[in-house]
Amino acid sequence: MASFKIEWKHSARKELKKVERQIIPRILQAVEALSNNPHPPGSRKLHGAEYTYRIRVSDYRVIYSLYADSITIEIVRIGHRKEIYRKFG
Repeated sequence: MASFKIEWKHSARKELKKVERQIIPRILQAVEALSNNPHPPGSRKLHGAEYTYRIRVSDYRVIYSLYADSITIEIVRIGHRKEIYRKFG
């Protein structure tokens, strides 16, 4: 299986800067792992979205869109579990 290309939305990069410092390396490691396995254990498809999934990293969530036809993963949102779903949509 080909490795997926990871692309970041500008807004997701900004949200990453607001995350607690000690969690950032874990989030980056989880995102990099998506390039080899876009459906890691614990990933969930979001309701009402055709290509959008989420992974859990501690109390934070990484929301990403998976485009299998172009072998691309786009990181859409990063945020705390209490707030991420309210803002998403």
